Amino acid sequence: MRAIRVLKNKENAKEAYEVWHGQLDVGLETNTPWHQLLKTHLDPQRDLVGKRLMEIGCGRGDFTCWLARQEQRPAEIVAADFAVTAIEKGRAFAKGLGLQGISWEVHDIQNIQHPSGSFDTVISCETVEHVPDPRKAISELARLLKPGGRLLLTTPNYLGVYGGYRAYMRMTGRRYTEIGQPINNFMLLPRTRSWIAATGLRVTAVDGIGHYLLLPGRLPIEMPIFNNPRFLMRWFGLHSLIIAEK
Repeated sequence: MRAIRVLKNKENAKEAYEVWHGQLDVGLETNTPWHQLLKTHLDPQRDLVGKRLMEIGCGRGDFTCWLARQEQRPAEIVAADFAVTAIEKGRAFAKGLGLQGISWEVHDIQNIQHPSGSFDTVISCETVEHVPDPRKAISELARLLKPGGRLLLTTPNYLGVYGGYRAYMRMTGRRYTEIGQPINNFMLLPRTRSWIAATGLRVTAVDGIGHYLLLPGRLPIEMPIFNNPRFLMRWFGLHSLIIAEK
């Protein structure tokens, strides 16, 4: 029964994401909180220069194209997403920019069709929370890494105000959604970290930002003052980043 339910979720998710990506434009918008975290922690020499890199869950390719435009860029980039529509848009956008060295591929993050140990760097932003089995997805990301390779993973972290908000919605009989996405797993930073460690990867960094004031009838108000002290508040920020090495 669970297998049937998971399959149905995947089919529904694929259809929903094809429609969703079809409604959105492509640009070089990489200033989201999770991209800011990623840029802060990316080490060009260790993660990019001369490396074979995969971005899985690349969407319409904004961050992939940003990487390809850097002076210190990877030797090869594989940009992969679940949605054919997203990949088609990303490929066309990159072509319009004259970018080389990007392979655009369709993959399910829970079953990526590349051999083990294929990549020096694997990046995944805001993706594992939107699949039926996040832990399996994380295991796949670890499998892809070469020895010494690095995983940079961002996910929401509901060990804070937004977690309370989700609990409130559940108690009042309403469904929480992130901009209409069909699957929204309840992610907790310590648990995500433990899943990564369980794959055999060595976690080398954990970071998090994003503390918000939620008021009825208003958009969330970000409170950057609560990002510090970072060693403590990173565990409660909505936007989390984990870096791990094989």
